[in-house]
Formats: sequence, C-alpha cells, structure tokens
Amino acid sequence: MTKIKDLPKHKRPREKLSEKGAENLTDAELLAILIRTGRAGKSALDIARETLKKYPISRLLTVTKDELIGIKGLEDTKAITVKAALELGSRAVGSFNDSLPVLDSVKTTVAQLADLRGKQKEYFKTLYLNARNQLIHKETISIGTLTQTLVHPREVFEPAIRHIASSIVLAHNHPSKNTEVSDEDIKLTEKLIQSGTILDIEVLDHIIITDDGYISLKEKGLLFK
Repeated sequence: MTKIKDLPKHKRPREKLSEKGAENLTDAELLAILIRTGRAGKSALDIARETLKKYPISRLLTVTKDELIGIKGLEDTKAITVKAALELGSRAVGSFNDSLPVLDSVKTTVAQLADLRGKQKEYFKTLYLNARNQLIHKETISIGTLTQTLVHPREVFEPAIRHIASSIVLAHNHPSKNTEVSDEDIKLTEKLIQSGTILDIEVLDHIIITDDGYISLKEKGLLFK
C-alpha cells in the first residue's frame, strides 16, 4: 500500500489543493482530505475510493452517517465530518448558478468547436477544463496552411498552467475534408500526452473537426496513455 505521505508532494491531496485549488482535485482526493487518516493497510485515499465505489458522487449526498460508518476506516468522527461537509456543499450549490459548460461527453465537447467548420486553414485549438469537467478557457494555439499547422507543447500547456486547468481537450480541423486520422495527428497527440503527464494535466481527447462531422481519437482507441 502506498501511503499518502509517500506520494510526490504535488500528488498529495492537501498539498495539491494548496497549490492548484480545490476545483482541481478529484472527488476521491477531496474526500481523502476529510477522512484525514487511513487504517491498517489502507490510506485515506484508498478509503475515499472505496467509499465512492460503494456510494457514487451522485448518491453521496443522501447517504446516512450510519451507512458511512459501515465502511471500514470510517468511524463515527470521520463519518460526521464527511456528512457535515456534504451538507455545507449542498447548501452552497443552492446559493448560486454555475453557468460554466460541462464537457461530459464527446457531443458536448464538439459543440464547443463548431467554429472550426468551414475554415480554409488548419486551426489548432485547446479546451481547458477544471476537475469537474467544466470549460474554463479555450484558446487557438496556431493557424496553419491548408495542410499543416505547427504546435509546440509549451504553447498548449502554458494556458493550462495559467488557468489552473486539470485536463485539456485537443482539437483541430481538416480543411482538406480528409476524414482519416494521420500519422502526424497521432504523433502530436502522443507528444502532448507525454508532456501533460509530466505536468499532471490529463489529455482527455483529441478531436478532429470535418465539414460533415468529427473524429475522436479517444473513441477510435488511439489515445494512448
């Protein structure tokens, strides 16, 4: 078992929250902060993952304290802390309208890329998301010729760092109406995934927009991680 203290500092939930903000932590990482300590053979992060496996985030608000206590490692004090935090969060959500679009599918993502259709040159764009898959920024990285555009990792990830994004979606158009994924598309995607891994920023997909539709490298099984 890997203890939280054995993880690199930038991957420890508390340190990650301090550096990147709560919105860039996963559900399990946030829950682990509330749980605080683990038990024999399990870290707080392990217990958090087990809890979310039994009670997905959509159900967690309705789980009782007694049900939480039924999870090994969540004794009374921890269960009370989790319930109090969930209730406070529920009340906070009801107090404002979060208008940021959620990109929870390829369809909702493609809808944000409609402006790439009909272009005479190849545009490369990146969508920047927080940990809740909300779109927090979009940026045109480069504009190429009819058949080629030049993209460097630093230009893709600099806005991600600036906007404290936890993940990104790559996108470009094929003005030539080509509906095939090229070797260059795959090589560029692999290069950006490797760069994102170093920065702890996940590349969720690379979408190619055509006049008649789109190609998702993730859907085609070409997103290698």
